[in-house]
Amino acid sequence: MKVFSIDGPLYKFATAVTSAFLLSLCWLVGTVIGLGLTVGVSTVACFDVGLKMVEGKEGYIVRQYIQAYKKNLRHGIPMGIICLISFYTVYLDFELFRKIENATIFLPIWGFLSAAIFFCCFVYAFPLSARYTNTFTNTIKNSFRISTRYAGRTALMAVCLIIIILAFQWNLTTMLIGLIIGPAAIILTVCSFAMPIFRRIQKENTEEGIESYDEPED
Repeated sequence: MKVFSIDGPLYKFATAVTSAFLLSLCWLVGTVIGLGLTVGVSTVACFDVGLKMVEGKEGYIVRQYIQAYKKNLRHGIPMGIICLISFYTVYLDFELFRKIENATIFLPIWGFLSAAIFFCCFVYAFPLSARYTNTFTNTIKNSFRISTRYAGRTALMAVCLIIIILAFQWNLTTMLIGLIIGPAAIILTVCSFAMPIFRRIQKENTEEGIESYDEPED
């Protein structure tokens, strides 16, 4: 029957789930082996694979991940640490508001504003690091510029990510599913939004003779 063939929907679904599981497993292992300090390296490496998956160019996921992991060790570590520190400060802000009596409304307002700024600075930074060669500072700046230039798409992506995270927290079953494919679902969602933007910017810069990014690394 066609449904069970290689071109059938069942086979494609199983392949997609398997790929998502492998990508999530790679992210988890790559993070744990560095005691959390390599979360940035692991995330950039997964985005390297994720961008290829979105383009339909993925091969052996684990092999591609290992190659990208080694390539991004130097700049992935500081990016991950700074990202964690940034969002931890947001968490502390809301914790202070929750625990301090008669806390000013300024705290949650500042928390939401800081979270939005940090999100804009880092949401495209990881896929940018995976695809282009650039300095850490320029990568953060480019991520913020892309977020503000494509504010509508970035806001829609944020909504999609929130829905995915909340869906995985619905009950114990969805939590288990989230542990298995959650990281990959988030990474592939960001890649699906980022790749068309990257292509559009590259095309515009080529037509105008502007080089905002270095060429993608193979």
